Amino acid sequence: MAGQDWWKGAVTYQVYPRSFQDSNGDGIGDLPGITARLPHIADLGVDAIWLSPIFTSPMRDMGYDVSDYTEIDPTFGTLQDFDTLIARAHDLGLKIIIDQVLSHCSDQHPFFTESRASRDNPRADWFVWADPKKDGTAPTNWLSVFGGSAWTWDARRKQYYLHNFLSEQPDFNFHNPAVQDWHLANMRFWLDRGVDGFRFDTANYFFHDPQLRDNPADFREKSRPDGNPYEMQYHLFDKNRPETTGWMERIRTLLNSYEARASVGEVGDSHHAIRLMGEYTGPSRLHQCYSFEMMGPDYAPAVFQSKISNFFDGAPNGWPMWAFSNHDVPRHVTRWSRHGASQDVLAKQAAALILSFEGSICLWQGEELGQTDTDLAFHELTDPQGIAFWPEPVGRDNTRTPMVWDGTANGGFTTGKPWLPVNPPQLARNVAAQVQDAESVLNFYKAMLRFRRETPALKTGRTRFLDLPDPVLGFLRGDDLACIFNLSPTEVTVRVKDLAALIGPTRAATIHGESLTLGPNGVAFATVTNPIEAP
Repeated sequence: MAGQDWWKGAVTYQVYPRSFQDSNGDGIGDLPGITARLPHIADLGVDAIWLSPIFTSPMRDMGYDVSDYTEIDPTFGTLQDFDTLIARAHDLGLKIIIDQVLSHCSDQHPFFTESRASRDNPRADWFVWADPKKDGTAPTNWLSVFGGSAWTWDARRKQYYLHNFLSEQPDFNFHNPAVQDWHLANMRFWLDRGVDGFRFDTANYFFHDPQLRDNPADFREKSRPDGNPYEMQYHLFDKNRPETTGWMERIRTLLNSYEARASVGEVGDSHHAIRLMGEYTGPSRLHQCYSFEMMGPDYAPAVFQSKISNFFDGAPNGWPMWAFSNHDVPRHVTRWSRHGASQDVLAKQAAALILSFEGSICLWQGEELGQTDTDLAFHELTDPQGIAFWPEPVGRDNTRTPMVWDGTANGGFTTGKPWLPVNPPQLARNVAAQVQDAESVLNFYKAMLRFRRETPALKTGRTRFLDLPDPVLGFLRGDDLACIFNLSPTEVTVRVKDLAALIGPTRAATIHGESLTLGPNGVAFATVTNPIEAP
C-alpha cells in the first residue's frame, strides 16, 4: 500500500466517533476511545479509517454543522488527542481520512454571524442570499433534504438564505473564490497535521444555479407521494452544477502538493449518481467517489452489474468506492434480510460480494459483526431527519447505535448511559464472542480481507461479467479469477465453463464438470482453466 496510489483498490473502515468507544463515561464516544480500539481495525486487515466529523459543532446534525473547522469539539477530545490517534494509526499501518463538511456550516459559525449582519460587510456574499419574490415567498421552489423549503428568512438582511439541510446549516457561496481559498487553507491545516486524505460530504451540493431557476417535478412516474417530498423534484438547479468539477481540480492540486494523500467524494443523487461519480474523479479531480447506489432495498444481480458496468463504461479514467451501508442508511443485513438463509449467512455473502468488486471499498463500523439496525421508539430519536419524517423514511439513529465490544452492559461501549441504547439483538453480536468463534461473521471478514489483499486481481483486475441466470451473479476479475454468488436463500445449479479449483473463502459451493452448485447464499471463488483477458 506504499506510494501515491495506496488508495486504489484499498478498503476503508468508517468510524462514527460518537458511537465507537467512550473513554470517560459520558456516554459519547471520543478520540481516546477510538485510539484504544485501533488494534481491532488493524487486525481486520483494512487499509484506512474514515472518521466522521470531529470538529467544533453545536451538534444540531451530529457534527455535520461545523462552527470551527480547525478545532476538535470538546465532546471528542483535543487536538493533542487527535495527534495521538494519527500517530498510533500510522504505527499500526493505517491511513486516516477525515470528513470535510464544506458545502455548509453551522449558523453559529462566526462568518455566518458576520454575513447575516448586513448586506455590505466583508463576508456579505460568503453565503447564498436572495431577495424574496414580490409576494414575499422564497426565491425558488428548492426543498431541504430535511423537510420544508431550502430557504429561511432572515430579518436582519431582509433576505432569504439557502440551506440544503437544516435551517441551522447555511450553504456557503462557492461562486465566491474567497470561500474556496479559505476552505483550501483549512484543509492545509489538517494535511500538515498528518491526515492521509479527506472524505467530502455532499460533494455535489457545492454550487447552486446563480439564476435561481426552479427545479422541475421529478419526471419518474410515482403512484403516491414520496415519504420525503425532496424526492419529488428533479434537482437540476440546487445541486449537480457544472462548476463543481473546477473546484474538484483545485482540491486535487492541493492534495498533489503533499505526499501520498487521497480524496473521496460523497455523491447523493437519485438520478445521476453514477455519472457524477465519474465526472468528479480522474487524474486531475478527486481520486474516487462513492454514492448510495448500492445502499437500496434491491439485492439482485442486475443491480450490482449495472452500477459497476455503468461506472467504468462512462468513466474509464475515474475510480469508484463502493459501500453497502453507512451512517445515513439502514444496515444492509436488515435491508436485505429476506434474501438470506440467515443473518450470518447473508452477512458473510455480502462481505465476499463487496470485497470482490472492482474499485475501492468502504465498510461501516459493525458491518464486520453482521450487525443489524436497532428498533428505536420515537422518544429515543436524536436525528432531525428521523424526527421530521417519522415513521417514514426510517431515520439514521437506527444504524448509529454504539459499537458492541462484549456482552456486558452497554456492550463495553461506555460505563455511563449511552447516547443511543444498546439493545439485546445488537448486544448478541459483539466482538469478544465473535473473535472466539472460528465460524463467526467477524472471522469471515478477516479471511475475505486477507484474500483480497493477497490476490492482485481483486485489487486492480478489470471486470468481465458472466452471462448467468438470476439469482446468480458472476464475473471474472483480471484474466483468471471467477467470482460467483447465489443471491438467494435457495440452492441453485448453473453451467459455467472452464472453472478449475475453488479457492479462497468459498462457501457452500461444489464443481462437477461444467456444473457449479451453490447452496443458499453460496459463494464461489475459482481459477479458470482458459484465462480470458477482461476488457
